[in-house]
Amino acid sequence: MKIDERLVARLIRRQFPHFSHLPIAPVSKQGWDNRTFRLGDRLSVRLPSHASYAEAVEKEANVLATLGKDLSVDVPEVVAIGAPSEEFPLPWSVRRWIKGDTLADTAGVDQRSLAISLGKCLAELRSIPSGNGPYAGRHSFYRGCHPSVYGDEVQKSLESLEGKVDASLCRAIWQRSVSSAWKGKPVWFHGDVAIGNILADNSTVTALIDFGTCGVGDPACDFVMAWTYFGVKDRRFFRSACAIDENTWQRARGWALWKALACLSGLSGPDLDGIQVRTLQTLCEEEAHNPAHA
Repeated sequence: MKIDERLVARLIRRQFPHFSHLPIAPVSKQGWDNRTFRLGDRLSVRLPSHASYAEAVEKEANVLATLGKDLSVDVPEVVAIGAPSEEFPLPWSVRRWIKGDTLADTAGVDQRSLAISLGKCLAELRSIPSGNGPYAGRHSFYRGCHPSVYGDEVQKSLESLEGKVDASLCRAIWQRSVSSAWKGKPVWFHGDVAIGNILADNSTVTALIDFGTCGVGDPACDFVMAWTYFGVKDRRFFRSACAIDENTWQRARGWALWKALACLSGLSGPDLDGIQVRTLQTLCEEEAHNPAHA
């Protein structure tokens, strides 16, 4: 089904006619899971691109209402949920628009300042009482679970990439990542901490968006930006600000490794911007200098 301005206009007109006078325009950069449109100056419309992402619509509405009260950074506010219909068979939402640029569109970022700001933000997220938050599972695409849930994809990827990657270093990283488990109570995790889901100003995080894969469980999946974005020195500042233990850090390395291998082997989305190639190189260089591997 083609998701465009005309479809959005029809859905708004029939389900939320009090918004039908507002202009509709697609955002310049679309995500993988959803299609987003501006609705006037203060609202946006977000529609899942596939049925597998539809479950997140109601979940986000409930979660964001909870987290928005306790986080010091902005999160989207869902103001209305659209019902499935003949024109669009999935639920969808209308949200408050958060002003600002994503990290992907922000130049001149001081990585050290951002590393500290983001780390503190994620530590704050973990500190919020998890209450009746959704336990990690299928709805979160298993973010928040133990990284071994994707062990079969790591193995298949290494077989597919034989001779193209250093399998010995990859296996050492993976084995260390699955050798521990989260022993604390389930805590909140975002599930997709990436440059397109972080709004920043003056190298400080101002908002987190796209909580579609959030939940409560093991937070290790939230720290992969240590290798996808930060350099060696700033990675240390990020880890310190995150305030996590060594075992959680190692599981985070496993999450980063899985995603890189899955993209490069074709099991996941394509590595269009080369981030996963660089991530794998960073992980392997780090492992090669690890005394435990020597």
